[in-house]
Amino acid sequence: MSTYERLHRLHLLRIRRITIISNIKDGFFILLGVASAAFGLKGFLLPNRFLDGGVMGISLLTNIITGINLSWLVVLINLPFVVIAYTQVSHKFAFKTMIAITLLAVALALIDFPTITDDNLLIAVFGGFFLGTGIGLSIRGGSVIDGTEVLAIYSSRKTTLTVGDVILIFNILIFSTAAYVISMETALYAILTYLVASKTVDFVVHGIEEYTSVIIVSDKNVEIQEAIISKLGRGVTILKGKSGFGKKGHRSHDVDVIFSVVTRLELQRLKTEIAKIDPEAFVVENSVNDIKGGMIKKHPFQDD
Repeated sequence: MSTYERLHRLHLLRIRRITIISNIKDGFFILLGVASAAFGLKGFLLPNRFLDGGVMGISLLTNIITGINLSWLVVLINLPFVVIAYTQVSHKFAFKTMIAITLLAVALALIDFPTITDDNLLIAVFGGFFLGTGIGLSIRGGSVIDGTEVLAIYSSRKTTLTVGDVILIFNILIFSTAAYVISMETALYAILTYLVASKTVDFVVHGIEEYTSVIIVSDKNVEIQEAIISKLGRGVTILKGKSGFGKKGHRSHDVDVIFSVVTRLELQRLKTEIAKIDPEAFVVENSVNDIKGGMIKKHPFQDD
């Protein structure tokens, strides 16, 4: 066997190993997400006839009005969105989504959870929290258990509406129907549940270490670069720019612009280090949903 063939085989084995590990991790997240969502539904929302937004909200509303078992409704109402995901996103995503939805339906049908509380505020908050945690974990596993996002992506591609617009309109229709069919109080609690769930989804998907990109313009850029690399353990990218001012865009001289990405927890420390070096530095911050590669980790035993 030649050196090239041996390296190629090692490369294929490495890819296969990474794929297996990734699938195991995705499966773990999906199972954990299904368990959390089932607990939120059967332990809080369902026994107290509470609602949520999105496709899950439609399922809960239909269950309250018709009495049809929620397990069947979760599968039937999400099925069209699985088909959309198959055609618009990817086959793998649609397959994982179908598995996650089926597991959720089985959990709702077979697993009994105790009713935790009958306090309306606690039901709305913690029901939304556990449901949002389940949705967020399933997203991290490469699937969804609520097809709202799939519908929003599809509609944004076919119309001038954004994803946020579609989700907003979708939920307004659900909450308005709940207010008309059931009661205004139920609709208001449903809005609270949805807000808690959506914020929990954001937290679970993006995590506590949400990234922030920072652009820094300073005459002391070399010292700031060294501080970011040595004290925060993060990488920097140097962009070439020209300083300017005035209505006519007068350019004075060339400058090195520092670009770096830090976590939300490191942001204040970065600002402090910049202020120590150059209090007049121009700093621009932007939220970043996710990054891949390029983040230098500081050695655990490295001193500040």
